[in-house]
Amino acid sequence: MKGIHHIAIIGADYARSRRFYAEILGFPVLHEVYRAERRSWKCDLDAGNARIELFSFPDAPPRPSRPEAQGLRHLAFAVDDLDAEIARLAGLNVASEPVRVDPYTGRRFTFFADPDGLPLELYEAGEPQAALEEARAPGGGV
Repeated sequence: MKGIHHIAIIGADYARSRRFYAEILGFPVLHEVYRAERRSWKCDLDAGNARIELFSFPDAPPRPSRPEAQGLRHLAFAVDDLDAEIARLAGLNVASEPVRVDPYTGRRFTFFADPDGLPLELYEAGEPQAALEEARAPGGGV
């Protein structure tokens, strides 16, 4: 295996989900097609090191997000400046949870949700050297 090629997301309202992922989150549209035989849209978005495939399907059941269930838990997006991204999203009416710190890497992160309630995470890129050295020390947990 070479890595993750794509992540597939089915939106309840295709136009709303497309706007969220392409315009609010800023993932460029690579290709978009309406598949008449399936009554379904498919939109490929460039998410940097992978693609997001955004779909619509008539009458798709909702996905349980809370309480947490088995299976895919959430998607995490790397950002360079967590505070700036939180502020940018807040300006577009996307609320984020309070910022937390990963005790094993020292990196800050927060969660927010897409229009269908799919949990999404912003994870500050990079690794603070002191936090990693402490985590990698004997008994440090990494």
